[in-house]
Amino acid sequence: MMNKVKREFSIRDLANLSGIKAHTIRIWEKRYNLLAPERTSTNIRTYSLSSLQQLLNITLLYNAGNKISKIAKLPQDEVQQMVRELAESKNKNNLTIANLKLAMINFDEKAFYDTYHHIADKLSFREIWHEVLLPFLDEIGLLWQTDLICPSQEHFISHLIKQLIFANTYSVKDQVQEHKDKTYVLFLPDNEIHELGLLYLNYEMRLMGLTTIYLGQATPLEAMEDLILYFNNIIFISYFTVSPPPDRIKEYIENFQHLINSENKHELWILGQQVRHMESNNIPTGVKTFNTIKATINALPQLVQEHK
Repeated sequence: MMNKVKREFSIRDLANLSGIKAHTIRIWEKRYNLLAPERTSTNIRTYSLSSLQQLLNITLLYNAGNKISKIAKLPQDEVQQMVRELAESKNKNNLTIANLKLAMINFDEKAFYDTYHHIADKLSFREIWHEVLLPFLDEIGLLWQTDLICPSQEHFISHLIKQLIFANTYSVKDQVQEHKDKTYVLFLPDNEIHELGLLYLNYEMRLMGLTTIYLGQATPLEAMEDLILYFNNIIFISYFTVSPPPDRIKEYIENFQHLINSENKHELWILGQQVRHMESNNIPTGVKTFNTIKATINALPQLVQEHK
């Protein structure tokens, strides 16, 4: 793992961030004099943050159909102008994601919110989530795997995205007619902290007028026992990303049934990667599994209709 924030990048780093192969970057350097790498004492190329930003801009123009020979002849201010124009076209999301990457790398909260507010004028939060934030989160996963971002950068950007979801969830609170017949309790099990997906699901459910109680990360089963004293007909919704481990899922569900649902009055819905380890023929009555957030959302409108 990286132990410091990157200010110098290898050609492999640039390839991972831009999606342009290292071999192609070398050709662009040699043939068109693009970028200005420095070299270490062992003759290894290194690139500055400004070189990374330059390459991201070039990549956006190149992927939009501009020839690299033409881009190479343009002054930097004209390149930046063309990139700004792309921001108003169908490729605007690529630019937005590139700007989010730079905000993450620089720990730049203002740049993050400036980028968000720029697109929030044109897109709903649902559109921003699916068209911008989800692809961006996928890229964060790849950057983590290639050791290009450090844990503090991942936590920084995840926290800001959480704040967006909280703010948008709060904004719909007084805009919808809530349905009171069912209560939806959203929680993560012990040792589970990956909550962005569950937070977004809570936002979608609030939009639909459903009554939700969001408990969040690492919620012990024992902490939910009192809920059944206050609410009837609860649907508990959880997201199993890394916990419980595959060999403990059956035991976890048995404990849930014993502590929370001994009278079979409630349901447990489970999403996340660990669902693939659950055998459909061994899933108890009242427990449902979903492979994606979208599949869960698609299951909800029918329940809303039941409430009407």
